[in-house]
Amino acid sequence: MTEKATFAGGCFWCMVKPFDQFDGIEQIVSGYSGGHIENPTYEQVKTGTTGHLEVVEITFQPDVFSYEKLLDIFWQQIDPTDDEGQFQDRGPSYRATIFTHNKRQRAIAEKSKQDLDASGRFNKPVVTEIRDAMPFYAAEDYHQDFHKKNPEHYKNDRAASGRDEFLSTTWEKVDV
Repeated sequence: MTEKATFAGGCFWCMVKPFDQFDGIEQIVSGYSGGHIENPTYEQVKTGTTGHLEVVEITFQPDVFSYEKLLDIFWQQIDPTDDEGQFQDRGPSYRATIFTHNKRQRAIAEKSKQDLDASGRFNKPVVTEIRDAMPFYAAEDYHQDFHKKNPEHYKNDRAASGRDEFLSTTWEKVDV
């Protein structure tokens, strides 16, 4: 049995690789969700006018790799105190958001967010939004598995983003 998890964490290129290495995770698709138009294109989404966010939709086996573990990884890929985008990617289509697919996921995500906010790790509130899942639209083929298809471009873009500097000073290595 599988479930879906959908996360927005800025550029979707940077949100695939951290999840792409564990048993129980069957598929990760880059795409768009949360907006008001059907079948958006990358060019439309990056204008910030569609309401869509860049997301990853993860198909996973919850009995092998739990939703809680997915959330642990998610939090450690983002700045949860930034509601204006993530790192070099600014604007509404790059906001960090958890899209929950059922009541159980919502309860787990809400508790996870509350625990993180209460942890004292950040000197600002955790503002990452938790929303009900909306229709998901797969991104164009050239965005899928970008870190594998274009490793140098991915590496350079990620290095320039400031993401890794923030993560290395804020988080410990993910222990899953």
